[in-house]
Amino acid sequence: MVFVGIVVATITGAFGSPDAYPPPSNASLAALSVPERIATVAESQVGYQTNPSDSYCNKFSAYWNAGTGTCPSGERSEQWCADFAAWAWVEAGVPFTYGYGPGEINGAAVSFYEWGVAHGAWHPATNGFVAAPGDVAVYGLSLGASPSAAHVAIVTSDQLGQGGPDVVNGDGDTSGFSVVESKTNEVQADARNNGAPLDGYVSPPA
Repeated sequence: MVFVGIVVATITGAFGSPDAYPPPSNASLAALSVPERIATVAESQVGYQTNPSDSYCNKFSAYWNAGTGTCPSGERSEQWCADFAAWAWVEAGVPFTYGYGPGEINGAAVSFYEWGVAHGAWHPATNGFVAAPGDVAVYGLSLGASPSAAHVAIVTSDQLGQGGPDVVNGDGDTSGFSVVESKTNEVQADARNNGAPLDGYVSPPA
């Protein structure tokens, strides 16, 4: 948990608004495994929505000082599914670098795929891999000269017999424009991403 303390100390200045959805305390997470901690942290945010509600202004991008700073109360604006997933990992004590260099995670959904490949942690959905809580599901992956992905979500479980995992989506759009939502059997990403298919998973460091 030392890593988390260092990160928070260096970037919480970007956090301007009161947090109506505080993450679980370190004490409450201490007895959990890293995968359990990630899932618990992600689930603690279900119901959070952007401010204003029809914008992408959110606290998770602000945590990373990412996106544009035209929002009220210290939020920052960009599509934030990857910023949310990165936040859940770091709050759970997962070591990685947030940035825009090779092998670093950032606000682009494809950065999780690229990080996973660089660290031997990428698992295609077609190989029978069973995801664990805390893995990041990647949707709508497009490779080539300029790789991209449509969406990422935090896995909370991967039930036998389902086509896709149960997840928590940052920047989901079922109950509002841009909301943290839980979904079961997410074979395809939410509607804003035009039903982008599940392509695989990225596992955090053990």
